[in-house]
Amino acid sequence: MNDTGSMVRMPGLRSLTSRLELVAASVELAQAEVNNLPSLAQLLDAPRPGSWPPPLNDEHSQQHFLDSLQKAEASDAGWNSWFCVRREPRELVGNAGFKGSPAEGLVEIGYSMLETHQRHGYATEAVRALVGWAFQNRAVQRVVADTLPELTPSIRVMQKSGFAFAGDGPIEDGLRTIRYELSRERFQTLALE
Repeated sequence: MNDTGSMVRMPGLRSLTSRLELVAASVELAQAEVNNLPSLAQLLDAPRPGSWPPPLNDEHSQQHFLDSLQKAEASDAGWNSWFCVRREPRELVGNAGFKGSPAEGLVEIGYSMLETHQRHGYATEAVRALVGWAFQNRAVQRVVADTLPELTPSIRVMQKSGFAFAGDGPIEDGLRTIRYELSRERFQTLALE
């Protein structure tokens, strides 16, 4: 808290959209997510969510992101998890982000909103912002996303964000996934429309 009694926001990498503030995870934020949800909410200057984490995230994925952040270089900032905070009224609605720094021109994006915040366009808004952020890096030539074939809402997020079906994705936890991708060229074409 500062002298006026309002929260002092944590410095770090952030991106604003029309309705969201996207906050790149730091070691401190990831530790709070794993160990102390009230502390995470305080660090994000948002009320503690009634439930956390969003679907398809669990303690294993949270620990994975924390471990990745602890090993990361300063140049890796942003290539991990981002917290999606609705700006008005302020509320933690989900997360999105990347599964690591660009490798061979490719990054993989993922996203998940709390069930009470699904079907409001937040995932699409977050994905579009993060894809734009990723393509600012000249090393990124393609952004891919994998999902389960039956997750129609997830597929719609990718389609609304300009991704095209690319075929089978990897087997994850014994489940077949499908892959969508967005090339730099297509992204630039869509940006011009």
